[in-house]
This record gives sequence, structure tokens and C-alpha cells, in this order.
Amino acid sequence: MMNRRHLLMGAAGAGLLAGCGTLPGAPATGGGARDQARALYDAIFAQVLEASPMGATSLGLDSGEHAALKARLDSRTYADRLNVLKPLAAARDGLAGIDAGSLSGRDRSDHDTVTWMAGMAGEIAAFPFGGVDSYMYPCPYVISQLTGLYQAVPDFLDSQHSVESNADAEAYLGRLESFAEGMTHEAERARMDASDHRILPPDFIMDKALAQLRSLRGNLDAMLVQPLVRKTNEAGVAGVWDARAAQIVNGPVARAVDAQIDFLTRHRPQAVHDAGIGARRDGERYYDMCLRFQTSTGLSPTEAHQIGLDQVAQIQALADPLLRARGYTDGSVGVRLTAMGRDPAWLYPNTDEGRAELLADLNRQVAAVTARMPEVFARMPRAQVEVRRVPPAIELGAPRGYAQSGSLDGSRPGAYYINLHDTTIWPKWALPTLTYHESLPGHHLQGSLALEATDTPMLLKVLGFNAYGEGWGLYAEQLAGELGMYDDFPEGMLGFHQSFLYRAARIVIDTGLHHQGWSREQAIAYMIDTVGLAPGAAESECERYCVWPGQACGYKIGHTEIDRLRTDARERLGDRFDIKGFHSAVLDGGAMPLDVLGRVVDQWVAGVR
Repeated sequence: MMNRRHLLMGAAGAGLLAGCGTLPGAPATGGGARDQARALYDAIFAQVLEASPMGATSLGLDSGEHAALKARLDSRTYADRLNVLKPLAAARDGLAGIDAGSLSGRDRSDHDTVTWMAGMAGEIAAFPFGGVDSYMYPCPYVISQLTGLYQAVPDFLDSQHSVESNADAEAYLGRLESFAEGMTHEAERARMDASDHRILPPDFIMDKALAQLRSLRGNLDAMLVQPLVRKTNEAGVAGVWDARAAQIVNGPVARAVDAQIDFLTRHRPQAVHDAGIGARRDGERYYDMCLRFQTSTGLSPTEAHQIGLDQVAQIQALADPLLRARGYTDGSVGVRLTAMGRDPAWLYPNTDEGRAELLADLNRQVAAVTARMPEVFARMPRAQVEVRRVPPAIELGAPRGYAQSGSLDGSRPGAYYINLHDTTIWPKWALPTLTYHESLPGHHLQGSLALEATDTPMLLKVLGFNAYGEGWGLYAEQLAGELGMYDDFPEGMLGFHQSFLYRAARIVIDTGLHHQGWSREQAIAYMIDTVGLAPGAAESECERYCVWPGQACGYKIGHTEIDRLRTDARERLGDRFDIKGFHSAVLDGGAMPLDVLGRVVDQWVAGVR
């Protein structure tokens, strides 16, 4: 999955912010519609940057006139619960004031894209609980195993906050203070949601969040103080940074962590075991909104559930003969995948040595697929990608794998994170397809090309669309197979089919949990029986769906649409179809809703014809 903590901002972003004085909510005036729209996008972008200082740091936009952002974290107050989508919600009148009918080509698709997201931001704002988390997803729970500053900030400060000067070190201390302040605001919001709206995470989600918060509480010095000590020593920045950081960490930060632990502990007896948001106040309407946001379609939960069931059956039929050829003939496809996944011959030792071997194999896979990319892409990203382990302190509740973009200036590469809490969830035949999804030709390529594109408004590089991004990630797995990346390792095709199978199963499970009243246990059992994931992986996956309603549906629905668009374009163009041209049409404009993407591809086909 793509880590939405990144903000896909363009290389000209810092300079673009100067002079953006138009308020996002104001009607656009003066000039043509294109100029009006772009001026409005620039103004929104400036406010998005202010809303996410962490995003500014991620891409190197926290220096010069924006240096003050480096000492802050994203606000976690109730008023800022929409995070980076708040400026979009405020811009709806301004967008409506633009004559969209006079726009054409990419200008029209840009306007349609921003207008769509602004409308969804307004819908999210209408719900008084929850908000938008650091992944840019609507989430009903302020604190969970996946949401909350405690889950994001320690690794962010360690891996992304650079220290080259005294000012950088002071900014680190400022962020420690902001960390304490933000966690305090989160605890206040969580208490309000519990008392005013009766919104509490399920009991098992609270348990996992408590475990991670207690782990952080016991390792505050190692996770928050020592990184600053190391960074200042490496940079030769003199000062008593350990003592100053410890004073903040052992004071306000510790108290803020304790407050979140206290909130979860006090409210744990009130938590119910109902896994889905549909069982909570206004939950059905909230889920309908989340499903539309995450799939950028108008599918109802019932329609999506049936799509998932149909695709599960289709993919099982593809995996069955491959399993039979390897001697796995008894039981369902999921049961046989489970058996193959438990074969010690395919497993890495669950040791530091085994983890090192696994990471080395992933790096080899990245290098091999990188060499093949020019065959199918007209443009390659300048940014490199590194394989990294998910930080152990958060791996209990973190996703199994995700991507993170690099900095604008290329000084920090992109990253492909993999969760190695338990290596037995990663049989060797399942890893190549994950590599192609998260690195190349998947999220790293797609995100980096958007980041490096020219003549694309900065706002369009900020916006993320789950079905587009995750649909591309799955399409990348398919494309890797078409390039022959599994030819020398045919078992990797089973990993590919399993990957698609569990993305289809996700649709069934997500709609089951939030619309049909499935329990956590029913969801986990379905995942194990249908897909063959290890129990630990199935548990982590299903609990993730509980926190991010609708998000799990975007993957396969997005892939199906991208693949349909390619098939349709190939049929319409015949010998004139060019795979590089198709990929450029899909990628060059950045992320967008699926129906807007369809119009963009139609325009490309018309141009070729």
C-alpha cells in the first residue's frame, strides 16, 4: 500500500507558494478559466502545506521561507480533524465559480479531480466524529493501532527529520513539544467522540493500540531522545541536546502518552466486540461515504460485496492448476496455499539473520525489475528506492508493506517498507509480487513520476486516490508477470494469484464487516480459508479493515478498471496501441478518481486515432 504520510508535491513547490494570496473559499476572478483554476489550486496547495508540516519535511519543503514548518507537526485539534483535506472543503465555492465547461483536456480532468475531492472532504466534515488520518483516509477512530501521532512520529523524526545545524536541532525539540501537544488534542477528541457520539474502537483494536502505546512509553529515550543525540553528533552540532530532549520527553511527552493510555484503559470496559462501523451511531451512512471515497465509484456495499465474491471465484480457478501441479490437491485453494506457505523450504528463519536474508532478496528483486522498466515506460523516475524494515516498535499494528516517497531534491530516496515482526508470514514465493507492487513498476514508480512531472499543478500532486494508487499497484504486479519476471521462479505466480485473491477477498471482508455485520473472527476465518494467509497476517489485515472502512475495497476495484481501460484501448487502436503511451496517459496527470481516469484514457485513444 502507498503510505499517505507522503505528500506528492512537485519540485517547483517551494517557489510556487510565494504570492498565493487568493483564499481557497473565494470565487475565482480575472483571467480565463484555466488561469483562475490554477491560481485557486495554488492557493489551496499553500494551505495544504501549512496543514501538514510533516508532509513538507517528507519532501524537503521545510526550509527557506518555510523553515518554521520544520519545528511543527500536523495539528490534531478538532478544528483540524480534516488534516490536508480541510482546505479542499473550504474551496468548494471557489471551484464552483470556475467555468468548467470552457476547460478541456488535462485542464478539465484536473478541475473534475479537485472538485471531486473537495466534495468528499465536505461529506467527511459533516460527520462530527473521527477525521482524516495521516494516510489521508477518513477514519472514525482518533487513536487505534494504525492512527494517532504516537504511531507516526517516532519513525518520522528518526528517518525524515534531518539535522545539519543548530536550527535543525532546535526544530527537533520543537517537534517533541508539538508531539506532546498533538497527542493531548487526540486524547481530548477521543474522549469527546466516546461521550458525545458513542464512538469507540472495538475492544481488540484498543488492546493493540494499548500494547503499542505502552511499548512507546517504555522506550521513550531510545525512540525520541537518542535519535537527536545521534544526529547532532554525526553533524557536529554542539549542545546539551540529550538533556534538553529528555526534559521534554520525560515531561510533556510522557504525560501525553500516559493520557492516551489512561483514556484507552478507562474506556476499554465500555468497548464492544462489534468489528464494523455499521453497528455504531450513523455508521451505515458513514460506511457508504467511506466506500465512495475509497473506490471513487458509486458502488453500493451490496454491489461491491458481490463483485468481491465473483472475483474470488475467478482467481481461485487460476490458482488451482498451479497448486495441483505442485502436489497440493486436497482442500480449497486457500487451504492448499496455507499448506504450501507452511513448508519450511519456503520460509525465512524468524531471526535477525533470516530477516537480513529476506531484505537482501527483496533488493535483488528490485534491481532485476528496474532493468526491465524502459521496455514499457517512456519515462523513468529519477528517484531511487530503498527496502526498509518497518520499525519494530510499531510493527505489531502496522500494515504488512507500504511505500513512502522520497524528497523533492532527491537527497532522500523513496522507501519500500516491509513488516518483519514474523517472517513466517512471508513465504519466499509470495514476496516478488509484493516487491513489484510497492517499488517498481508499482507505487514508487507511480508516485515518483507524479512528483517529477512538469506542468502539473502542485495540488494535483498532493491529492491521493486510493482506488487509483492501489489499483495501479495491483496492475504493476500483473505487468511484472507480463514482462516475464516470474519466468525463472514459477512459484512466484502463485504469490501473484494469492495477492489478487486476497485483494478480492478484501472486498468481501470489508463489506462483510461494515455492512453485513461480520465479526472479527468470521473475517479472519474467511481470509485464512479463502486466501491461505498465515493466521497472524490474516489477523493484522482484518483488524486494519476495521479501522479504515472501505479502504480495502479500492485495490481490486481500481485494478479491474485500469485493466479494463487498457483492454478497451487495445481493442480500439489495434496495431496503433502503444503500451508506453497508455502508461503515460494513466500516470502523467497524477492520481484521479476512476471515472475521470476513464475520460483521460478516452482522450488519449481519440488522439492516437
